[in-house]
Amino acid sequence: MTATNHLLEIESLGQSIWMDNLARDLVQSGELKRLIEEQGILGITSNPAIFEKAIAGNVIYDADIEAGIKAGKAMFEIYESLIFDDIRNACDIFRPVYEQSNGLDGYISIEVPPNIAHDTDQTIAQAKRYYQEIGRENVMIKIPGTAEGLPAVEAVIAAGINVNVTLLFSVQSYINTAWAYIRGLEARAAEGKEISHIASVASFFLSRIDTLVDEMLEAKIKATDSPSAIAKLKAIEGKVAIANAKIAYEEYKKICQSDRWQDLVAKGAKVQRLLWASTSTKNPNYKDVMYVDELVGPDTVNTLPPATIIACADHCDVANRVETGLDEAHALIDSLQDPEVQIDIDQVMDQLLIEGIDKFVQPFESLLKSLEEKAKQLVAI
Repeated sequence: MTATNHLLEIESLGQSIWMDNLARDLVQSGELKRLIEEQGILGITSNPAIFEKAIAGNVIYDADIEAGIKAGKAMFEIYESLIFDDIRNACDIFRPVYEQSNGLDGYISIEVPPNIAHDTDQTIAQAKRYYQEIGRENVMIKIPGTAEGLPAVEAVIAAGINVNVTLLFSVQSYINTAWAYIRGLEARAAEGKEISHIASVASFFLSRIDTLVDEMLEAKIKATDSPSAIAKLKAIEGKVAIANAKIAYEEYKKICQSDRWQDLVAKGAKVQRLLWASTSTKNPNYKDVMYVDELVGPDTVNTLPPATIIACADHCDVANRVETGLDEAHALIDSLQDPEVQIDIDQVMDQLLIEGIDKFVQPFESLLKSLEEKAKQLVAI
């Protein structure tokens, strides 16, 4: 641990640090408990890609896989039993955080099967089943912020279940998510049911935006010999994601001031926090903690992979910056429409959502295949 743990400084400014990683050995080794106690980690997010890395090629799961095969379980049932156990155990470790924070933090997020991202009814059914079967108050069900996912968010919130709305890229997708949360709470309150225990986060993605936009900028730089065009294109590199996130936070503040939200606050509603996701810097030319430093602020969560947690504890430059440079953020996004730039931000966001679902579907399917392979090996032994 460093002399000044910058992660704890971030918490003092109203932002919670969650970790974007979960594996059984993390739980069993005591490492997860240590991260809570020493690094101030306040929650965990998981996704199919994380579980694929955790389970494939890791002998720690073999005994349970073998037991599942002997019990005649289907491969999908075995997969779920493995991840549900990990989620339950992590929830139990984070239970004190959940209680001490009065239900603000201490959550473990688990995603509904990614191949149902465009099926509202299936998403609702699976979210309810996951919540029921995991059986922990501090589990948060991840639902993609697709056009079909948002009505599911509304229904699942109305059913009293915590939701992490994931794969949000555009500011409009965040606004739609916030109102889906509000409508869900309103529906529940209208039935006279308690809403004060329900928590939600809106997972707003960052580095993937810069990766895609930077590729487009690079192609345009190569295709022009205009000095003014090159200057404009270079000025945008690595800056779109943070500008986009600051504008989303600005919208969050507006929604918080609305009468509809204030009515729910009076009934005990918890704010749906913006959660910064995809926060590892992909470009080695950029600062490794840039998606942390620039977006610290009240009522937010930043979910960091382990390497970024270590980097941030060591050298994050902590200050409340999420509401600074707003004029510049708007000007930067507006500059994408410049005739010498011409990047359609809506098209970028649509593409990222499609790719984002695919990035979860592929490891999900790959994990099921690797489980089948492992099952064959274990049966053969």
